[in-house]
Amino acid sequence: MPVITCIDDLKRLHKKRAPKMFYDYAESGSWTEQTFRENTSDFEQIRLRQRVAVDMSNRTTKTQMAGQDVAMPVVLAPVGLTGMQYADGEIKAAKAAEKFGVPFTLSTMSICSIEDVADNVSQPFWFQLYTMNDDAFTKQLIDRAKAAGCSTLVITLDLQTLGQRHKDLKNGLSAPPKLTAKSIADLATRWRWGLGMLGTKRRMFGNIVGHVDGIKDPADLAAWTGDRFDLTLDWEKVAKIRDWWGGKVILKGILDVEDAKKAAELGVDAIVVSNHGGRQLDGALSSIRMLRPIVAAVGDKVEVHLDSGIRTGQDILKAIAMGAKGVMIGRAYIYGLGAMGEEGVTKALEVLHKEMDVSMALCGHRDINNVDENILLVPEDFEGRWA
Repeated sequence: MPVITCIDDLKRLHKKRAPKMFYDYAESGSWTEQTFRENTSDFEQIRLRQRVAVDMSNRTTKTQMAGQDVAMPVVLAPVGLTGMQYADGEIKAAKAAEKFGVPFTLSTMSICSIEDVADNVSQPFWFQLYTMNDDAFTKQLIDRAKAAGCSTLVITLDLQTLGQRHKDLKNGLSAPPKLTAKSIADLATRWRWGLGMLGTKRRMFGNIVGHVDGIKDPADLAAWTGDRFDLTLDWEKVAKIRDWWGGKVILKGILDVEDAKKAAELGVDAIVVSNHGGRQLDGALSSIRMLRPIVAAVGDKVEVHLDSGIRTGQDILKAIAMGAKGVMIGRAYIYGLGAMGEEGVTKALEVLHKEMDVSMALCGHRDINNVDENILLVPEDFEGRWA
């Protein structure tokens, strides 16, 4: 096993071992990728205050997110096509998260189905819902998640229509990959990946194939999904879906103060400040820039989490200090999965935890629940002055 010291080490292995179309799927944003880049670069503008001569013993990163005990304030975010990064990827990521003590969120657009994951873990996981214009199918997904024992429904609000990601179009992204001269040449150099895929039957979208009439191959699936995202989604329908679920609900994709206020009024358990990892509206502000204004706007009416841009444990610490109760990580664990499967996801979590824990100590704190903005040095105009 190579020496892994940071998430970038896993990223390099991921790029080497996963097919190009799936690495690019994870490592890309929409249009010019400005928001994708700034999600991470904006974290670098925030500095930490070093404190000395403080008791650093008996530290803890344990806390709660949406009422659930977690080993550190981190949730594995929903990521589509995870089972194409590594065979049975969703199952492997869910098992790693369970062993570490953090929640795993399964995407609607996963390769492994809700039932596949439920059969391989012993604790409830979270399920992420893309709202479709087919209420019967949406209700079916919700019923399946309930039957599988999912504890929390994460409703994604920022993908009613798909932002264009140039790399996906140029690579001919599909699950499983279409066999062309270009893709065959690439796959021939990814033998680890290929052997894994030969050993699994899970190669298409498991929550859709077998649950929708008329879908037999990738072409059928692409045509179906292209027409199914709900362009009419509004706050009234969000409330309706909340009621269909009847349990804990988190709304993901909030990037505006007014939207945050409306989400809080619905009485959900948490909101996630997110721009979909820079994959939807290019030119939108980074999630970390919008965190403090949103936290200030909703106060204690709803718990606030942050998604998009987390690559280090220090990023997690900064988000917590700025008012988030926790973060979602997507690419950070996908790099680990694509690099080394379940072991890689575990390594990603270990790296993030160590970075966060040691940095917390050097900032003068022993308990993540007591960290606040006093540990930060934030530029005066960090949120920006916009006309």
